Amino acid sequence: MIPGEKKRRSATEKRWLLRELLQRKSLTVMPGGFSPLYARVAEEAGFETFFLAGSQLSAFLYGVPDSGIIGLRDLVDHARHMAARTNIPIFIDADTGFGNAVNVHYAVTECIHAGVAGVQIEDQESPKKSGISSGRRCITIEEAVGKYRAAISARDALDPSFVICARTDALGAENSSFEEALDRCIAYVQEGGVDFIWLNSVQTREQLARACKEIPAPVLTIWGGAQPAPTLEEYEQLGVRIALYPTLAASSGLQAAWHVLHDFRSRGTEALLKWGQSIENSPFGRAHLDHLTGAAEVRELEELYLPESVKRNYESTWGHKDMLASVLQELQKTHHESNSS
Repeated sequence: MIPGEKKRRSATEKRWLLRELLQRKSLTVMPGGFSPLYARVAEEAGFETFFLAGSQLSAFLYGVPDSGIIGLRDLVDHARHMAARTNIPIFIDADTGFGNAVNVHYAVTECIHAGVAGVQIEDQESPKKSGISSGRRCITIEEAVGKYRAAISARDALDPSFVICARTDALGAENSSFEEALDRCIAYVQEGGVDFIWLNSVQTREQLARACKEIPAPVLTIWGGAQPAPTLEEYEQLGVRIALYPTLAASSGLQAAWHVLHDFRSRGTEALLKWGQSIENSPFGRAHLDHLTGAAEVRELEELYLPESVKRNYESTWGHKDMLASVLQELQKTHHESNSS
């Protein structure tokens, strides 16, 4: 470990940390997105865990909808980078496990090798649909239980600390109901052996309270009912263990890019000036890419291990430390001078 570097948790340590979060009686809030950088931002903001959403992986890496288009290799390669660059547990979306129970066995094996803390596998029929869209169909409870048992078996053979979550998408699916969704959740714990349940798109507070009482495992949820959604305090009172906001980081970043690019196209540098002012006025300051990506470690490694003859000359060379900040500062200076004249 280089001097000053934060001690990195091992994959197993992060898995046990996720298990500890699940055993708390209090609520854990889990934001989500798709990239190592967003996961680092969440860690810096103080969140204890982060979710890799399949919908965002599909959208941001390939520009395609969440319809089962991405594969196992896409997922685990990306997840590996997220786990390697963060010190908090990464929980990932493995869709349907990319096939039947046989595929699930190998998918879980690969996810464990990727270094993440846990995985969710949903009970949809392949090819899946987005968990928040219409057109969903679920496989039988019996087939789903078999898939979860295969996941547990693969997990136990490699690292029993790895966390397996069963997600039911029965709410809103063809020929389904809340009662069936509840039956599925109970079976996935009692017969499938999963560690916790993701009850997707729950519709009412009453349903959520009942689910948390009757399901014999911790419950994660995202809200699918009428607005306003429960507050974090309400979620905790209802018995929810994890409140998931699966696309929060990525969707907010997308909306910011949508706004700034349209505004820049419309108003030119005036738009950048206004955006820069909003950043300066933020109570949380600017996001510094060098810090989030660990750029200082490169200099430390060079200083420690490179011979003097090949070390880089940082004194007589120069670069743009923060191109965006420089542009915004110059625009603000120009704007101030024009207003003063």
